[in-house]
Amino acid sequence: MVIKVIVVEDDDRLRSGLAEMIDNDSGCKCVGAFASGEDAVENAPALEPQVAVMDINLPGMDGIECVGILSDKIPGLQTVMLTVYQDTENLFKALAAGAHGYLVKPVRMRDLLAAIRDIHQGGAPLTSALARKVVDAFRHQSSEQPRGVQGGEHCDEAEELAPREKQVLDLLAQGYSYKEIADQLNVAFGTVHTYVLRVYKKLHVRSKNAAVARWLGYRKN
Repeated sequence: MVIKVIVVEDDDRLRSGLAEMIDNDSGCKCVGAFASGEDAVENAPALEPQVAVMDINLPGMDGIECVGILSDKIPGLQTVMLTVYQDTENLFKALAAGAHGYLVKPVRMRDLLAAIRDIHQGGAPLTSALARKVVDAFRHQSSEQPRGVQGGEHCDEAEELAPREKQVLDLLAQGYSYKEIADQLNVAFGTVHTYVLRVYKKLHVRSKNAAVARWLGYRKN
């Protein structure tokens, strides 16, 4: 099945290059390319994209705000941020807003296409350096919080999860992709995706990373 992708990038040459790169891959199709977040918010939902490639530094509405709005308007949209920023603040803001992956410019064609496929299958593509920052920050946050705080606040929400939803979260926390979870549970890929969307709603999160972090905090307590 061809993956429907949108590109949100204000640099005309780069936007055209990314769209062409995606269209040249037999497994992907660029269904929309937007120069601003406002344009994407207005027009992308009708295109029903599955993956968004999003720049952070956009004129007007920035990419972080845009991904937050699109995540609400297009349930299940998987977003990979494409940016020059490597700082932890922008990384966590993007993930909290609903981004599922974060790649640093310049990015090679094969790496971007691999990230699109990975994110569509339930992965969370990050460079190794950024992934380490996420792990270190989570460990630091967990060690500083009094026991019971991290999980207690969301205890009722986590208790509302169905057994199968908890099972899916456990597998996500172990690093399994949606496809691998589907194979493990002997269910369809779309069924796993439905479970994950239910988890997002019950835990009041917008991304896999946020859901896993909240679940691990609950399990710890």
